[in-house]
Amino acid sequence: MKNLIAFIVKYHHWFVFLILEVISAILLFQYNSYQGSVWFSSANVAAGKVYEWSSEVESFFSLTKVNEELTQRNTYLEHQVAKLSEKLSSISGDSAFMQSTQLKMLAQYKLIPAKVITNEISKPDNLITLDKGETDGVHKDMGVVSGTGVVGIVYMTSSHYSIVIPVLSSQSNISCTIEKRGYFGYLHWNGGPCSLAYMDDVPRHAHFRRGDNVVTSGYSSIFPEGIMVGKVGYVFNSADGLSYRVQVKLSTDFGRLRDVCVIADDSMKERLQLMRAAQDSTKVVR
Repeated sequence: MKNLIAFIVKYHHWFVFLILEVISAILLFQYNSYQGSVWFSSANVAAGKVYEWSSEVESFFSLTKVNEELTQRNTYLEHQVAKLSEKLSSISGDSAFMQSTQLKMLAQYKLIPAKVITNEISKPDNLITLDKGETDGVHKDMGVVSGTGVVGIVYMTSSHYSIVIPVLSSQSNISCTIEKRGYFGYLHWNGGPCSLAYMDDVPRHAHFRRGDNVVTSGYSSIFPEGIMVGKVGYVFNSADGLSYRVQVKLSTDFGRLRDVCVIADDSMKERLQLMRAAQDSTKVVR
């Protein structure tokens, strides 16, 4: 306390000077219209700048939520486009689209938005961790998609997190088809660039072109039909020469993957349970 009093006594003339300056400024701007208008304009400009900076900061921190909503909306719109394409083709008499039943189920899907918190792209068996788990409705064997296409399959879950086996894993095996061609195969990745995978077991008599879309076939119990996987690149012969091996340029950019959606659907779960029961009963018979 003594030090404070000594400091004030030592520099009291500066405090008196500042007080007089403040009083002078108040009298100047309050009783002189021109100076008052200048002060008012300057204060408004300063306040406007402060509000502008505050708005920019607030907008920056809200980008994460906006990105999640856009990813979910993107996925929904892709499904809607697929449904409209099916209806258009059925009107024009395209029997291949008329036989499609998976697209009619898309409206029943529940999409659970999730954020990628860890992502591997350089290992033979990469894994992705999501910030959603069982309490959010995520369970094993659910499909995971982004706004641009297939991501992978949920492999393991806890209360608040889940592990996904992505397309970029040697353990991944997703049934795909070449859109509008009807030929299907299985998508594999055995290392290499994270933008390329291969669809194996495509029949030798298949007719398709480079640049054709590759989508999910709907034959699995994980993904519905018509979800984008990528585009046909180069075509090779299989090791045994009995089928084609098609290079697929993946539509999902795994190097920049941030926001995804988990597909939750009761009918998919029922199909998976039935398939597993059939496989178990077959083993018993054997």
